[in-house]
Amino acid sequence: MTLQAQSLSSHNQMLGTRIRHPPSTNFDDDFETPTAKRLKRLDSTDSSLSRRAESGAEDEVERETTPINTPRRFSREIPDSEAETGDDEEFLPEPNRKTDLESALPPVKTDKEAIAEYEATRAAEAEDLNLQGRLCQRKWVAGKSSIYVDAFNLALETVLEYESHLFDEAEMAVFQRWRDLSYEGQYLYVRLFLRKTAKWHRIKRLGYYGDIADLPAAARDLLEPRKLPVVTAPVQVNPGEAQAPKDTILGDTFKFADSSENHIDTLEEASSLLNFDELKAIAKEAKVQGKNKRELLKALHKASQGQGGLGWATLKRSDTEESVMSEVGAFADEESVAEKENLYGTNVNRDSHFVRKILAETGPCIRLSAPALKLFERVHLVFYRSTEWTEKSLTTIILARISRRNFPDYIVSRSTNIFASRSDLLEFEASIRTQFRIDFILEFNGTVRKDGLQVVKDTFEDVYPRWKVILQEEQRKEDRVYESGEGAYLRRFSPAWVYTRIVHKGTYVLGRFKEHEREHLVLTELLDQHLFHAARRGAWYQRKALLEEHYMWALKPDEGRSEEAQKKHWKKLALQTCEDGLQDRECHIIYHYDLQKRVMKLEKALKVVKREQHDFGHVLLAKPVERNVEGIRIEKEHTPSRNGNRRDSDAAGPRRGCKTIWVDEREDGGECSVEAMCLGWYRDQGWKGYHSEGGIVRTLFGFLFYDILFTYISNVFQTPYQTCPLDLHTDAFYPSRASEINHRLNEICNGAESNRHHEVNDCDKEPPTCIVGVDWSFDIDDLQEIVKCFKGEALAIVCKVMAQEYHQRGGGIPDLFLWHPENGEVMFSEVKSENDRLSDTQRLWIHVLTGAGIKVELCNAVAKEVRTQR
Repeated sequence: MTLQAQSLSSHNQMLGTRIRHPPSTNFDDDFETPTAKRLKRLDSTDSSLSRRAESGAEDEVERETTPINTPRRFSREIPDSEAETGDDEEFLPEPNRKTDLESALPPVKTDKEAIAEYEATRAAEAEDLNLQGRLCQRKWVAGKSSIYVDAFNLALETVLEYESHLFDEAEMAVFQRWRDLSYEGQYLYVRLFLRKTAKWHRIKRLGYYGDIADLPAAARDLLEPRKLPVVTAPVQVNPGEAQAPKDTILGDTFKFADSSENHIDTLEEASSLLNFDELKAIAKEAKVQGKNKRELLKALHKASQGQGGLGWATLKRSDTEESVMSEVGAFADEESVAEKENLYGTNVNRDSHFVRKILAETGPCIRLSAPALKLFERVHLVFYRSTEWTEKSLTTIILARISRRNFPDYIVSRSTNIFASRSDLLEFEASIRTQFRIDFILEFNGTVRKDGLQVVKDTFEDVYPRWKVILQEEQRKEDRVYESGEGAYLRRFSPAWVYTRIVHKGTYVLGRFKEHEREHLVLTELLDQHLFHAARRGAWYQRKALLEEHYMWALKPDEGRSEEAQKKHWKKLALQTCEDGLQDRECHIIYHYDLQKRVMKLEKALKVVKREQHDFGHVLLAKPVERNVEGIRIEKEHTPSRNGNRRDSDAAGPRRGCKTIWVDEREDGGECSVEAMCLGWYRDQGWKGYHSEGGIVRTLFGFLFYDILFTYISNVFQTPYQTCPLDLHTDAFYPSRASEINHRLNEICNGAESNRHHEVNDCDKEPPTCIVGVDWSFDIDDLQEIVKCFKGEALAIVCKVMAQEYHQRGGGIPDLFLWHPENGEVMFSEVKSENDRLSDTQRLWIHVLTGAGIKVELCNAVAKEVRTQR
């Protein structure tokens, strides 16, 4: 289970995927960052290897920084189906992003209708059932329990039963106060917990929750101040973080939620409660204009500053102080009296008039209080072994129990020693926050300037000594504590796992500051450790070899050698570094081609005699064959724009990224996709095939590695309803099972696995067993033919890539999988229509496949005729 607090982290993707930040950083509370252009850095783990390999460009000696446009970010919460349309801007599209637990669970319906249907069938049978009884016997009592509250409490009770030592006296008191809350208060809290936790919510718009009969009472329950015992332990200070964020520290009292009356006193804060249309209405009344929220706010500021208190004369009866105070009074507490006197009395600030009008428009608002929220997020971190979760994370476990499916047989194991102490947990949380700050500077904040790089360097210097200490501790655990394969997964919850990534980022900054000697030293230390981020080792070898080839000769003592001899000496060391990378079993295959390319370049520069040069002819990449397939394309008439005219871009034909429609000439003459049209052409040439987009490869991998996927590794099977181990989507999967995987790869090379499909099919076809990636719709005879046509060595290479990087390499496989039973060969074909082009992940897969000796074609769909339809 990755930190990702993934992406963040898909470390070896060709086009870097932004990491997923933990809720404790308060970054993803409002938004999520999709994939965007990364900093351009030679040999970076996250850079495009295939692009450099394909172009054949020489190594870049200097690093470059390309301006990065900060991408639009999306909310992590799933919008409720009953959300009012007037507040639509609260919910932005949710990317196709799953937590590790969701990835391991089977696909089940988790929408509102599925939950309502489930609860309706289980309700009102046993009112005296406790939480475990409702979960185990699947019985809910309408109005007294819900799937949301029960799932939330399941996480809390599980953590407190086995790992209560991670929480202090004050935090345990918060949990007790939570148990004392009314059901409706708990329900309201959980539903807000699943939405934008840093956002204010209008109480009057929360009334659609059917489980809450008295919404004001539920809100008052959350807003009530509660006392906590005094904890005398000093606040923990962690590397890279001078002090813990204030909103993570509990005081003498706490509330589950905050009220707008106590906390909103500026125009900026108040305006966040309004959508654009509502803000325009207030601006219109104030006789100011603006094209967007920023301009409207600026105009309102200017108006309030210039008019002083004159605006009070235009107030309506509904806007008077008595009206507003009577509306919000039910939700106010004693602490807000002085603030309200200042806001609504005579001593008002220049913006208070518009703040008052906005609050009159919205009514009382509520948001979750940060200290209690961060505490519950910590509980979920411990429960899910992950820094991310969604509404589906809470409900999928329960809904998976009622799905009528078969699951593989495996041993469920949940260790209680992920975090040995509270101190370890807090340091892990702090390391995630530090990691986020670095990623924000380097990746999310536009062009990186010198002051930003200096901040990253200072953070690196602060973390670096602690990283070296924890490395020694983790090595001791690996040698004496962890059982075979166990450490690879558990280490992901050590602060050292996050610190290693920070140190990796630090090497980039050292390079930018031209501190190449220090960078070389740190890269050597990264490669000397074999515990963390094995997926990055290939990039470290690449960068280390580049430094040795271009820089180190001038930075290190020559020891009496001439300049040319010194350069030659370091080029030999660079060659040795590349050879070490190729021999390193933890260096992933995707890096081999670049390392091999550098080896040949260095051997040529060193004038190594032919008989002593490395021969990589068996893996040299062959360019994919380009093929044109003609067909009839259907062009739909575009809808006229509002002014009645067609746009020029519409008239130019299909736009990039848009699906094209073709005539299926080989079947019934109906419409079909471009892939189906090309597949028909290949079938006419004697090929069999599927438009699978990797489905065949994933199915073969699931069959061939079925027993290895579900072999016992502690902590990776936490529920009986998983389709794969939790570490499959991490770089811990391969090293934890290296012996078994390599043995299976050898069997595949020798052709001993051709009957495994029938074995799995006979045991698990009826009813289908939920196995990750396995698509039971493929005909078993076809799969058997495919294995016979697949050369063992080639199939083993493809399977090894999947085993090493299942998550990153699940996409990008060419569209069509083809095999020719008579010729005994397989082929992949990537279909491209007009204005379409290869992505970086597609280029990488083409390189892997061609390097394995598998034929790959680029099939260009060419329109011999275009038919226009209305």
